[in-house]
Amino acid sequence: MILSDSLATQSNILSPRQWLMLLASMLMCIGLVLVASASMDMASLNYGSPFFFVQRHGVYLAAGIVVGCLVYQIPLAVWERSSGALLIVAYLLLALVLLPGIGRTVNGSTRWIQMGPVNIQVSEIVKVCALMYVSGYLVRRVEEVRSTLWGFLKPVMVLSVMVLLLLKQPDFGAVVVIMTSVFAMLFLAGVKVSHFSLVVFGSVGAAYALVASSEYRMKRVIGYIDPWADQYSSGYQLVQSLIAFGRGEWTGVGLGNSIQKLFYLPEAHTDFVFAVMAEEFGLLGNLLVIGLFLVLVVVALRIGREAEKLGKLFNAYLVYGLATLIGLQAMVNVGVASGLLPTKGLTLPFISYGGSSLIVMCVVLALIMRSDRENQMGDSESTRSGKDDTRSSKNSVGKRPAKRSGSNVKKEPVL
Repeated sequence: MILSDSLATQSNILSPRQWLMLLASMLMCIGLVLVASASMDMASLNYGSPFFFVQRHGVYLAAGIVVGCLVYQIPLAVWERSSGALLIVAYLLLALVLLPGIGRTVNGSTRWIQMGPVNIQVSEIVKVCALMYVSGYLVRRVEEVRSTLWGFLKPVMVLSVMVLLLLKQPDFGAVVVIMTSVFAMLFLAGVKVSHFSLVVFGSVGAAYALVASSEYRMKRVIGYIDPWADQYSSGYQLVQSLIAFGRGEWTGVGLGNSIQKLFYLPEAHTDFVFAVMAEEFGLLGNLLVIGLFLVLVVVALRIGREAEKLGKLFNAYLVYGLATLIGLQAMVNVGVASGLLPTKGLTLPFISYGGSSLIVMCVVLALIMRSDRENQMGDSESTRSGKDDTRSSKNSVGKRPAKRSGSNVKKEPVL
């Protein structure tokens, strides 16, 4: 790809890890500014301080950076050995959140476990655990996955229980993101196209059945197809978001001058922060954010590809899945805000307000950067061993071989 090649030619300026740090830092700074702009009026009215949400966002950001630094120090081999245990942890969290008195319900969805002043959204943790389990499975069963349909279906069947637990919350958006990332990992692992197509078509049919069987999901689809038909009910969120896009035009109305964030656009600082950016910074600002996400995903995929070349299969599959997770979640959030996709409760990575999402995204970034570090360690070891081999071969030139002891050794005539 042209973008990938251009990044490769500048590798002497910035390493992949530095690229990731730069891109993620830019997105985090943009997110801090947007959360402050989008939440001040609501925070002032409901909490008595216009800085309530932005202060909490800053704390979450600092906590995410600290947790990310700690995760970066852990070799990926440790996560590989723990992939089965992490799957069990994911199931336990999904079961706990559904227990009365433990799970916290907001707007009809039970997705959070409250721990003092902090609410933990378990689906964010489950996403990473699921990808780690599939990465470990692919390392152990990659030949079976490539050759048989059963090898391809086994991880999908294991995760189907996770899907059912997520739908009980309900969190259909997390199901879409997790399963799409898993299918991308399996496809990149070399599964047969016929097997892949069969399972994907089956999954699409199952998703359609889930939407058709739920009244509130059908209302979202109907509101997505024609939001203006019921602009004060099922299509309200999308209509207000589209108005924000229309007011922003090319360059926006300016930072802090959004009208839609003034109690017209619901969840302006979380799910629809991209619409606020469209209004205040216009199309050019939105294209900048989309470009940052695009470059970040490309750099991450290059790191995964390098790990695969070095034979670090767990690292490669995990990075493929994590890169897909970031790109897909950003794409869904942007698509929902712009009316290209039905409404889903997914945050914009590194930008939207939300402690669980922000901390988990920092962990995801740390895992990808750790893979690049191990790639560089592998390259240096290969280079060092190559130099040692060259040095030993040079030292052996012009030297007679050592004499072998023993009575059976025949003396060679001297030429």
